[in-house]
Amino acid sequence: MDKWHTNIWPPFTQITSSKPPQQITSAKGALLFRENGDPIIDAISSWWVTLHGHSNPYIAEAIYNQAKQLEQVIFADFTHLQAEKLAQRLSKATGLQKLFFSDNGSTAIEVALKLAFQWWYNKGEPRQQIIAFEGAYHGDTFGAMSVGERNLFNEPFEKMLFPVRRIPWPATWWDDQEVEKREQETITKLESLLETPTVALILEPLIQGAGGMTMVRPEFLEKIQKIIHQSKALLIADEVMVGFGRTGSLFASKRGKLSPDLIALSKGLTGGCLPMGVTMASQKIFNNFLDDDPRKTFWHGHSFTANPLGCAAANASLDLLEKNPNAFTNFELRHLPHLKKLSKHPKIKKIRLTGTIAAFDLQTNAQDGYLNAAGKAIKDYALKHNVFIRPLGNVIYLLPPLCITDTQLEHCYKIITRSIESA
Repeated sequence: MDKWHTNIWPPFTQITSSKPPQQITSAKGALLFRENGDPIIDAISSWWVTLHGHSNPYIAEAIYNQAKQLEQVIFADFTHLQAEKLAQRLSKATGLQKLFFSDNGSTAIEVALKLAFQWWYNKGEPRQQIIAFEGAYHGDTFGAMSVGERNLFNEPFEKMLFPVRRIPWPATWWDDQEVEKREQETITKLESLLETPTVALILEPLIQGAGGMTMVRPEFLEKIQKIIHQSKALLIADEVMVGFGRTGSLFASKRGKLSPDLIALSKGLTGGCLPMGVTMASQKIFNNFLDDDPRKTFWHGHSFTANPLGCAAANASLDLLEKNPNAFTNFELRHLPHLKKLSKHPKIKKIRLTGTIAAFDLQTNAQDGYLNAAGKAIKDYALKHNVFIRPLGNVIYLLPPLCITDTQLEHCYKIITRSIESA
């Protein structure tokens, strides 16, 4: 495709300064196929969703079989086996007893926020203060924008977003000598904010994704949780990106030794095959919505809540994760030798690695951040050499599907290295 489609408005794209998208005809494993040209390695899992690779036959068969039996039913009045099975499995895996279905990551966050606010309301202790981290991204609906970083993405809606108190995100990287100092500064500010009765703290466990693939230490999260629990505020974990093996454990909260009250999940939930979101809630949260008073009901829902096809895909994806946990628990070892080579490059700084996600910053003469033009140049170069990455400004990262071969991964690093040298 050498021109824009007349009727399509693409996401996160300024048409006037972007090239028309290439048309993909099919995909398999880590590869995207065009009508003309060599296959492209999908090195960021198609916006972090494609967990096991494209067109996975096991998930495809599960969706096909479910479609022949039950494709959709209203979930407010009926239930079905795929939803019940998925709820039971995710409850066991997360340690949270209740599952509320929605449509995507942003709506999963909206559900978590509404549950947290209403939980206090139902207790007869309405609270208003929400605490979030600087640099966070939680989605593009209004509640999710409110708890995310205020920037050019949500600037037109600033006056419509509810107020949020923020604390620094003490990101760290290889050979970071001052991480403990930054962590303590964050903890001190959090303790001060918690002097005001607080609804909840929301965070992305271990890794802030769209905020720049910035990473914190598990021991920092442990300290944060202890303080939150002492204050009686709730803890919301946004695992939309980091869930389902992305951080080297099935859930980032487990690796960070967190016990959240609420967890938002999406992206890899269905193996990236169908849109679906869920919010996991503790029994403590759920119990406070049980009452004859209709005002204590959680009045929220979506047309495709617990869609049977999505549930079938999610159960199939969990099957694959359970059958081969080494695919995600050992992925760091696959990134490591390549990152060690890159660590000697003079244009690279702040290398970090957690699970399947590797990232570093590119040293440029421009200001760091999403609008740094270096990322676009790197992306264009890589795509010309059949590797698809989508840098976050001058932050270069790899977040490949679990099925990527060692040869494909090595090629990604080789092309990225060349792109940096040519930049």
